[in-house]
Amino acid sequence: MTTEPARSTVYFDGACPLCRTEIDYYRRRDHTGALCFVDVSLPSTVTPADLDRVRALQRFHVRAENGSLVSGAAAFVEVWRRLPGWRIAARVAALPGVLGLLEMGYRLFLRVRPGISRHFGRALARRAARYGAGLE
Repeated sequence: MTTEPARSTVYFDGACPLCRTEIDYYRRRDHTGALCFVDVSLPSTVTPADLDRVRALQRFHVRAENGSLVSGAAAFVEVWRRLPGWRIAARVAALPGVLGLLEMGYRLFLRVRPGISRHFGRALARRAARYGAGLE
């Protein structure tokens, strides 16, 4: 009898153009189905008991294959650990002090995320309009 490997569940804000683009990138790299993606921006999405929707939209969360819920930089490291080509980044993050630095960077990013996401969304819309109009 063959047992399927445990999957990690990624909770992401699908209403954020920047987040959606990053998740699409991870989906394309996940050739083994190691990750399950859950868009918490959808009203129909049911989050687990230990993760309410508001919290899930504020920070990146991942339910690791061992059942623990991690967020922020640790959540990214969990994703990287599961994706070919990113495992070296996960190993580097395991070095002393690196995860703490990544978390500090992530917290700084969260402060500017709304503005970056807005500009990124506008850029994507302009690009889609150009492609749709056959300008490029």
